[in-house]
Amino acid sequence: MTARTQPAKRALSNRPEGVVTLERVAEQAGVSPSTVSRILNGTAAVSQAKKDAVQAAIQALGFRPNPVARGLAGGRTLSIGVVTQIISSPFYGEALLGIERELERAGYVPLFVSGNWHEDDERKAIETLLSRRVDGVIVLAGRLSDAELTQVADTLPMIVVGRQLSGPQLYSFSFDNRAGARAATQHLIEQGHRRIAFISGDLLHDDAVERQNGYFDALAAAGIAADPDLIVQGDYTEAGGMLAVSRLLERDQHFTALFASNDQMAIGACLGLHRRNLRVPDDVSLVGFDDLIMARYAMPPLTTVRQSVYEIGAEAATAMLSLLRGNRPEVQLPAPALVVRESTRRMLR
Repeated sequence: MTARTQPAKRALSNRPEGVVTLERVAEQAGVSPSTVSRILNGTAAVSQAKKDAVQAAIQALGFRPNPVARGLAGGRTLSIGVVTQIISSPFYGEALLGIERELERAGYVPLFVSGNWHEDDERKAIETLLSRRVDGVIVLAGRLSDAELTQVADTLPMIVVGRQLSGPQLYSFSFDNRAGARAATQHLIEQGHRRIAFISGDLLHDDAVERQNGYFDALAAAGIAADPDLIVQGDYTEAGGMLAVSRLLERDQHFTALFASNDQMAIGACLGLHRRNLRVPDDVSLVGFDDLIMARYAMPPLTTVRQSVYEIGAEAATAMLSLLRGNRPEVQLPAPALVVRESTRRMLR
């Protein structure tokens, strides 16, 4: 053994010998084992000083909590099922990150499954999660009926995002999609546009319906009649936005502005316009919805409606933790905010 390696060896030998138990952590921190357990589970109503002492002891002793043992002791698995729709979607990716980080802070592990906007897939996903004995389920939108979701919530706590449901173990909340869409359309009207095309989402989704209603609201308030030939349905994907623009242009309807129901379709629409030799914003002003990261780096940077998708995920996780503690959640999302970038301009007379 060389002199160079000896210090590292001594440093490792300073670790406490043997298995580090929860009781040893409690003894070093000067608290009871039950207090340590509650702090690890995120359910302890104790001072920050005690929490800090427990964390310091955990660090010093090299304690690694056993999630299985913790779950069995409390009658829980410390896992939360999350039914998303398209895991690869940048929208859902941000929401899942918010869920994951909030749950991890409380010692819970999320189990993500995809419903693929299909009832059978969503039903199978929930059945899979129930078989894993998760402590609760978070559902992001989806197509399962309200009655079916309510029935599942009879057996365990459930948070549903993007729907309006209620029950003893069920809590739901949604973003103000209608107000956001109204603000997006109003911005285009204030820029002098009157021929404003609209790409909706799948109208089987509540948020798509609300965004279309917001578009209608703004037109009506400005005394502009809604033209069905300027409305086309998309599917919330980039390819869907590009296809929707092609369908609009094939109708040979003149428009100077376009509001797409989400950023992904807006970016696809921008490419579709480019391929028809139409420039954004010189020929067509373009607005999206969501303010995903990609909107800031699109060419040109996209004017859009901001909703904090990460925060929606974090709030869903926080609401679930409240239900697990026996409390009624209270979620207050920020109001929609229009973010003006270079994809819109005042219409030249």
